[in-house]
Amino acid sequence: MKQGLFTITENTALTDSVYRMRLAGDTSAITAPGQFVNIKLDGFFLRRPISVCDCVDGELTILYKVVGKGTEAMSRMSEGETLDVLSGLGNGYDLTLSGNAPLLLGGGVGVPPLYMLAKQLIAEGKKVRAILGFNTKSEVFYEEEFRALGADVTVTTVDGSYGVKGFVTNAMAEAPYSYFYTCGPEPMLKAIFRASETEGQFSFEERMGCGFGACMGCSCKTIYGNKRICKEGPVLKKEEILWEK
Repeated sequence: MKQGLFTITENTALTDSVYRMRLAGDTSAITAPGQFVNIKLDGFFLRRPISVCDCVDGELTILYKVVGKGTEAMSRMSEGETLDVLSGLGNGYDLTLSGNAPLLLGGGVGVPPLYMLAKQLIAEGKKVRAILGFNTKSEVFYEEEFRALGADVTVTTVDGSYGVKGFVTNAMAEAPYSYFYTCGPEPMLKAIFRASETEGQFSFEERMGCGFGACMGCSCKTIYGNKRICKEGPVLKKEEILWEK
């Protein structure tokens, strides 16, 4: 974990509620896709945890959804402003288990961390298939960015207004896969757990107090006992997770 000041170089709306922010600063603590940053905002007590979408040569990209006063304040920020950022938080995805044809499944704001993952897997010569799930066509983002990496992309929408009608699980059976990686809301993760044919890794979206394991406010039951999403996660392996009924 490293704390530092980052300068905003871009803050652009991708949809009515999802924004892309690029930040310049020391990214040396970010070592794996699936990690997250914790951002301090003036006037707010708790930092905002946001997954890393991409990280290249001192530039950090995050995608965030405006869901409250904190992220709404972020959406009004301009280029040149600075943010106090804790970076390199959490454990990311393990790429060594991917096999040759990994499947990536993202739901809504669970899509962003899969971008950096896809980028690295494709750089290793893996044949990556990505299924990106949204509620409706107006909420779709980063489809073309995944395609530009060389991923085979399928988009699903719950209302059928774009792509495959239904959830990401409705598109899982279209092609075989060697392993899967996923991030999204818990109901989606549970559905993937039931529908998946292989082992895989789940990245959990969770409200966090401190963001680095001190408060035990974000935890998940596993076969090894409770694991803190911010410290031992946010990525956990399928075989270790014990779902609450």
